[in-house]
Amino acid sequence: MSILFEATNIKTMELRNRFVRSATADGCGESGYVTARQIKLFEELAEGGVGLIITGLTSVHPSGHGASFQNSVGSDDYIPGLKRLTTAVHNRGAKIAIQLVHAGRERRKWVKDGDEQAMAPSVVENDPYYTGGKYRAMTEEEIWEIIEAFGDAGKRAREAEFDAIQIHGAHAFLMSQFLSPYTNHRSDDWGGSLENRLRIHCEIYGSIREKMGIDYPLLIKLGVQDGFPGGLDFNEGEKAALLLSQLGFDALEISQGLRGKWFEETEFRTKIDGLKQEAYFRGWCRQVKHRAQVPVMMVGGLRTFELMEEIIQKGEADFISLSRPFIREPDIINDWKSGNHHRAKCISCNKCIEALRNGESLHCPQQKAEGNS
Repeated sequence: MSILFEATNIKTMELRNRFVRSATADGCGESGYVTARQIKLFEELAEGGVGLIITGLTSVHPSGHGASFQNSVGSDDYIPGLKRLTTAVHNRGAKIAIQLVHAGRERRKWVKDGDEQAMAPSVVENDPYYTGGKYRAMTEEEIWEIIEAFGDAGKRAREAEFDAIQIHGAHAFLMSQFLSPYTNHRSDDWGGSLENRLRIHCEIYGSIREKMGIDYPLLIKLGVQDGFPGGLDFNEGEKAALLLSQLGFDALEISQGLRGKWFEETEFRTKIDGLKQEAYFRGWCRQVKHRAQVPVMMVGGLRTFELMEEIIQKGEADFISLSRPFIREPDIINDWKSGNHHRAKCISCNKCIEALRNGESLHCPQQKAEGNS
């Protein structure tokens, strides 16, 4: 059997294979709560054979809640629905991690009205890479409030019987905003040096561990380079990844930090029509994997089974993390396990992302169009 289907583990979490469904916004939540439609989506993924499912970004605090369809774990009220979700996944043989996030200034891209301003480490004037509305710099008191909110959210996640937690430290959200020198201009202990810009990551780690213990698997998705010149470079991003692995995070998923203007400057790259276009974060992941002492997940445009197998065999990553292919083919892992190693049908058109932005739930518009033709 392929190395991709070896049972393995992250700390105390045992997984049936090396396939991870990378965190994916699904547009199915309602006012922060889990819905029946959402549970059905996760049941299909679990039945489809994936080893670990990571939820879409789940907010820990009202100030960082990015969209009306986003789930929340900001109070105990959300625990019963989240527990129904984890039970549905466990009953079908998969494991599930919750991704915790604060949107930072990205909140303003979704929440247009009201008096509350979105928050960020600093205000960047005339920023050509930011298309949201007004936001303000956080006070130190607010920073500590958010850190405690992550810790409380972690405790609730364990009560809801998630198998692990993943902190979202990528894709232009708050922790990327702190890590990048482009968006963090603070002159206090939260800005300046790499260690200061990474301080909020470390404090959040400490808050969660204090409230949950050392035995619980705690992962992080980390943006190790921004999508445009003048932001975080890989030299610093790699150092950040190594520092966090030494701190105690149990696995790293390597991705991009701040987004540029176009899809090609983000994690949502398009035109993946051959092997040369696949695995576009492979170089970053390989370098981190060779130095980190914890499991590493590779994400970014992977579509070909044989390439994924090669990556694991060469020791460039420990897990294969997929997002868009599962939107069209939630059962693709079962296909591959049966010996049908076809290339993922996802053509990376990003119409699924555009549909989400228009308020639709997660689906593959391309597949729908083909079905109607």
